[in-house]
Amino acid sequence: MTPPRIISFGEVLWDIFPDGEKFGGAPANFACHAAILGGEVAMVTAVGNDRRGQLAVDILTGYGINTDSIQICSNTPTGIVQIDLDACGKPNFTIQPNSAWDNIVWNSNLAERISKADAIYFGTLGQRQEPARSTIHRALETAAKSNTTRIVDINLRAPFFSKDTITHSVMSANLLKLSDEELPHVCKALNVTPEKSAQTSLERIKSIADLEAIVMTSGEKGAMLVNANGTMIQPATSTQVIDTVGAGDSFAAAFLMGWLQGATDDHILQQACTNASRTCTHWGAVPTLPH
Repeated sequence: MTPPRIISFGEVLWDIFPDGEKFGGAPANFACHAAILGGEVAMVTAVGNDRRGQLAVDILTGYGINTDSIQICSNTPTGIVQIDLDACGKPNFTIQPNSAWDNIVWNSNLAERISKADAIYFGTLGQRQEPARSTIHRALETAAKSNTTRIVDINLRAPFFSKDTITHSVMSANLLKLSDEELPHVCKALNVTPEKSAQTSLERIKSIADLEAIVMTSGEKGAMLVNANGTMIQPATSTQVIDTVGAGDSFAAAFLMGWLQGATDDHILQQACTNASRTCTHWGAVPTLPH
């Protein structure tokens, strides 16, 4: 079977934990996990002309990710995020403004790469400012014209999101991945009255945005998939949680890979939950770089 060709758009950065730095950024984490699962993955981002930027490119290359479309910014540093973990291991983020990944610009090579891809992945945080926002919008328009699957991962980090960003992202996608904590924000952005049942709210969002599927994660409660086949719920895979950073990104990677490979709904959800639980068993969003 030919590996799915996936492009990941958005932030590459470093998570600064109390005990050191870890490579991160939702699109970068997603890219690594999709590559681990056998995807043919390319990363579109920007890094600074600095030590962290070069190391990030080296790490992505080490996972087998195509880095030809990574842009180097001489005037802005590679992004960082200060992370503090609470007693349950849940992260609190302080994101550095004006980072290199805010400066991704469009070029003709991106148009050609998108036209040959099976899917592109993007999030809401990567659209926090120009020119990256316009670049991602243009990528989505190009993908729509070539019928390339578009999956949005709602990663809301205050104060870097708005109603317009959420609405445009959802309406531009085929597939929507979000968490139960993000559901009220998406409902508000799309003027959907929150229902007592999350399933009903998701069905309304799917109808309004004409989505092929929505998948919602609920932490230790598992995940829910709403698509043309109906609704399916998958319990979380039991595991000893060390760190939840990146769990949603690894879930999204497994979900998209299964979707592109035509797996059954139950298999897709089971594998996505298993992948997410596995990520919670180690520090950092991605496993140790393979040798």
